[in-house]
Amino acid sequence: MKLNSYKDLIVWQKGIVLVKEIYAQTKKLPRTEIYWLTSQMQRSAVSIPANIAEGYSRNHRAEFVQFLSIANGSAGELETHLIIAKDIYPHIEWTQAE
Repeated sequence: MKLNSYKDLIVWQKGIVLVKEIYAQTKKLPRTEIYWLTSQMQRSAVSIPANIAEGYSRNHRAEFVQFLSIANGSAGELETHLIIAKDIYPHIEWTQAE
């Protein structure tokens, strides 16, 4: 199957779904978290599909691999934020974001 765009990549599509889920769940965090946990989670989530798209769009395999690595780092960052959020705010349903 030939890919016409980064939008054809399943990993990018799942990244977009993850961003939407993170935004939905972080709305439930207290307002005191708006400049810390909410912001950090949203930025790291958005960074995942954004870096996949940027790397793919550069049309060079080595750069694509580099940007996939950056996206993977953002996924690790988001996972860490989720672990913290689950511990501090167990009443929020984080399952879909894991």
